[in-house]
Amino acid sequence: MKTSRRIAVVSAGLRQPSSTRLLADRLADAAGRQFALREVDVDLRVVELREHAHDLTNHLLSGFPSASLERAIQSVTTADGLIAVSPIFTASYSGLFKTFFDVVDADALEGMPVLLGATGGTERHSLALEHAMRPLFTYLHAIVVPTGVYAATSDWGSETGGDGAGDPDGNPGAPTGLTRRIERGAREFAELVTGREPRQAADPFAVPTPFEQLLAEN
Repeated sequence: MKTSRRIAVVSAGLRQPSSTRLLADRLADAAGRQFALREVDVDLRVVELREHAHDLTNHLLSGFPSASLERAIQSVTTADGLIAVSPIFTASYSGLFKTFFDVVDADALEGMPVLLGATGGTERHSLALEHAMRPLFTYLHAIVVPTGVYAATSDWGSETGGDGAGDPDGNPGAPTGLTRRIERGAREFAELVTGREPRQAADPFAVPTPFEQLLAEN
């Protein structure tokens, strides 16, 4: 019997098209294949942060999200798993990426499996995955998969096929390092998500502590 999971994909690329969105799509596709192997249907929700940049600034200043930003936040906080990808600037995630997770409730990602990805011009920025991005989600009490996927400019130039691409005649080549990292991260992510019960959305009207208990404590 097939089950289903909600997966959110957050891409913080600043341009369109962007290598950040390309990596996010590659991770989502690989995760989709892993879920299919486990007979799990996926409800995929993509959040392109560049579309919400102005609303994020307004939210920081006013404390109130726009309707579209609220929908984006809900797509993430109600998901069973999250794929989060950011470009790396000055050895850390982008300001747009950080701003989005600044306005997400601090407890909303607790226990959520997260697959991290990052893009940059050179390989020397790859440690930002471990030194910047992983600590951010650890602070939010998410469960980050062991494999983070970093893609430098040279990774795209050396792609030879392992996931369906190939030479000009369409012949697939050996998997590249990037492809192997994507597949490994997607497998770990799918195992974590499917090994947990679907997340239940919090009821905003629920009373966390019974009124009688509050009276007894006073």
